[in-house]
Amino acid sequence: MAKINKNRVPMPKRSVKERIKDFMEVSKGYTKRQAIEEAKRCLQCENPICTKHCPVHVNIKAFIKKLAEGNLKDAFLKIKEDDPIPAITGRVCPQEEQCEGACALGKVGDPVNIGKLTSFLADWAKENGIEEEFKIKEREKKVAVIGSGPSSISCAVALRKKGYNVTMYEALHKTGGVLQYGIPEFRLPKDIVDEELSYIKNLGIEIKLNRIVGKNVTFVELCDEYDAIFIGTGAGAPIFLGIEGEDLNGVYSANEFLIRINLMKAYKPLEYDTPIKVGKKVGVIGAGNAAIDVARSALRFVADVYILYRRTKEYSPARKEELRYAIEEGVNFKELVTPKRILGEGGWVKGIELVKMKLERSNKSDRSRPVEIKGSEFTMDLDSVIIAIGTKPNRLFYNSVPELEAEEWGGIKVDEDFRTNIEGVYAGGDAISGGATVIQALGEGKKAAESIHDYLTK
Repeated sequence: MAKINKNRVPMPKRSVKERIKDFMEVSKGYTKRQAIEEAKRCLQCENPICTKHCPVHVNIKAFIKKLAEGNLKDAFLKIKEDDPIPAITGRVCPQEEQCEGACALGKVGDPVNIGKLTSFLADWAKENGIEEEFKIKEREKKVAVIGSGPSSISCAVALRKKGYNVTMYEALHKTGGVLQYGIPEFRLPKDIVDEELSYIKNLGIEIKLNRIVGKNVTFVELCDEYDAIFIGTGAGAPIFLGIEGEDLNGVYSANEFLIRINLMKAYKPLEYDTPIKVGKKVGVIGAGNAAIDVARSALRFVADVYILYRRTKEYSPARKEELRYAIEEGVNFKELVTPKRILGEGGWVKGIELVKMKLERSNKSDRSRPVEIKGSEFTMDLDSVIIAIGTKPNRLFYNSVPELEAEEWGGIKVDEDFRTNIEGVYAGGDAISGGATVIQALGEGKKAAESIHDYLTK
């Protein structure tokens, strides 16, 4: 029996001193030799549960086997059978909670670095001009896809491969949704996004930019023109705390802050005239992926950044890798505190009043819950506050379709096949969940495409 290699091949990355000065990608990526060496660690399990834990069910065992054998082209093409944007998912998916979390090697050592192997193969394929080869048998039926984020991408690609005429409607001037505006360059370079999304056009999917359904074109018009509709409008509306001082200048939602930086290029002040003011001391409320993203972004504007979290960092829902990077780069964690009000002077943020918390065990859950410690209020000087506690679907689209049923919290109501209450209309992604992972949204779009195909063929 071959000896098990418990330790994964280290991922080369840029030094902290270098990377905090810019927004360039932190990871340098594997070399071919390193990728093959890491792939050879795979146990090739008879029952590979890693694939079951992948929302789009990539045949992980098969692609890693081909990579370990040095057959990079076939390894890449195997991934593309199920994942339309592997250069993106390999970089931003929470593999540690999904495929890597299920890896058998993780029981005795480090799981196989599935995410980094995925992005390596996608980058290699781009550099070597490797593309899928398939023929599309055209159909007469037409499908409209509203939005161009992850769920819309996977739905549109799956339907186009089946021969449907697909038209994508995007409200902004670039395709990609959250991939463009919600994830910083140091995690997901925009040239990677643009390159991956060029795949959509190459398939023959028509893309109509700057089209707000409900404004530029009505939902009724789409229903008249298309045989089916998929709604992937995402969750672009921020959730606020509802506390005093949230209307002060210097208070941002995570959405606004990241859009200014990512889509409007505020991190290039000499090239783009996008105003963004962070000051010297920034407080970020929340500890999820968006909170870590804005904290690390603010840090690159030469600010002292504090994550203000009602639990301890061990409870953070953010990816462990990104959390580690944030701590390495100097983001401060102020644990077991929650905001009471934001303080201002002259209309601008001056500070914040916080109250201390303690964690108590609940009889109903294994997870400790935070409880206020009475009389423990204190203040902290801040120049800006970024609220990153979640998002919800934007009502702009839903208000134009009053007959569309929604959940109490705002998401579109769908059944197990992603059907809405309107015949021929389906939905997926953050529009139904309020905020999930890129790979989960891809999985939902793919499943919705199957449902749409069944509807149109029956």
